[in-house]
Amino acid sequence: MHFSIPETEVRSGENGSTYVAYNIHVNGVLHCRVRYSQLLGLHEQIKKEYGSNVVPAFPPKKIFTLTPAEVEQRREQLEKYMQAVRQDPLLGASELFNSFLRKAQQETQQIPTEEVALDICHSNSQKVTVNILTSDQTEDVLDAVATKLDLPDDLVGYFSLFLVREGVDGGLTFVRKLQEFELPYVSITSLRSSEFHILLRKSYWDMSYDADVMDNSVGLNLLYAQTVSDIERGWILVNKDQHRQLKSLQEKGSKKEFIHLGQTLKYYGYIKFDPCITDFPEKGCQVIVSAGNNELNFHVKLPNEQMKEGSFKVTRMRCWRVTSSQVPIANGTTTPCSSSKCDVKLELAFEYLMSKDRLQWVTITSQQMLRKRHNGSIHRSESQQTVKSPPLLDSPDPNREQIVKLSTKLNSVSLRGISASNSANDISGNDFHGNYAFEGIGDDDL
Repeated sequence: MHFSIPETEVRSGENGSTYVAYNIHVNGVLHCRVRYSQLLGLHEQIKKEYGSNVVPAFPPKKIFTLTPAEVEQRREQLEKYMQAVRQDPLLGASELFNSFLRKAQQETQQIPTEEVALDICHSNSQKVTVNILTSDQTEDVLDAVATKLDLPDDLVGYFSLFLVREGVDGGLTFVRKLQEFELPYVSITSLRSSEFHILLRKSYWDMSYDADVMDNSVGLNLLYAQTVSDIERGWILVNKDQHRQLKSLQEKGSKKEFIHLGQTLKYYGYIKFDPCITDFPEKGCQVIVSAGNNELNFHVKLPNEQMKEGSFKVTRMRCWRVTSSQVPIANGTTTPCSSSKCDVKLELAFEYLMSKDRLQWVTITSQQMLRKRHNGSIHRSESQQTVKSPPLLDSPDPNREQIVKLSTKLNSVSLRGISASNSANDISGNDFHGNYAFEGIGDDDL
């Protein structure tokens, strides 16, 4: 998740005085507004709990009213502070940090704590309705869903809740995995659109864990429904002969055998992202990225219209970097975002070991289609966050302890299914290990 504070706002307090609010964004979307004093209080709590040596530097208090330049300097310092805390394995997973963000989110959206009914979608488009509190965190909502479905406690950690958007054409876009620092009801309500839903889906990419899930009838049904949905959406590639076999197993109700066959197919367990722009193998290439099986798979359209494919192994990524910027869309002008709607452009870059002694940065850029208005805000166009460790894939954790996951690093682009090629031939990947070779693919794949 990419934390940023791209803007500040001058707001009125209860006694009529004014103060500067710092708008904390997650993946380019407003999460909460906080005052400097609130962040200072959080800092003091963290320092008391974990010690001064662990906590990042915090911008000092000022005696006099801040000038605009000093406000901007403090904004930059607070942004770096929030990013440093979030990326620290201990601090970023702490209840102190996460509860602060949950409370701030609820206060910002002005949603009182009360009982509500919340719909959670399955992969087969069915819904389960759970009764929760508006202040329930992600883990609480997931537990409520598991209880409603009779999913055993030891399998709950194999699943997660995802925020998704359904397009007018029926296409499904995965906005992000819901995190421990947010309140699902508040997150989806604040978007104020019926296009958005919360989806229950498995949270791991290692298919060896499927065996654990399939040992339980509820887990089997959930995994089966997800596999069927992924095939129907074209996220898993199927040729004509495989399609006939799958249809026969489906008619027989052979769910385990259906999943076992699905596991042998191209892109089983992968997620596919919306079309993006990449600088590899050359600048300005259109690309569709798939993530799974410890790799990022690229379907690239070169400037000469040639289609190529290749893969980047997660184990060869030295570090990654996320950058966000806000792009005005009003009349195609460069009008500041404070007076118009903006798109959020997110960029994921990773440093990759191309050969034994050669590292190279590869960049993916996407326009995130969640839009917002900025009213009276002081705007900053770009924010950057870097982590010097390779992202790791999801693994089920029955205790649901926080782990660094690749899925949380890939939110710079929205996930959407694309149509599979009508060809009866599967596409075989070609890793980018020490060379720039791609394997050609058909136009139907992009």
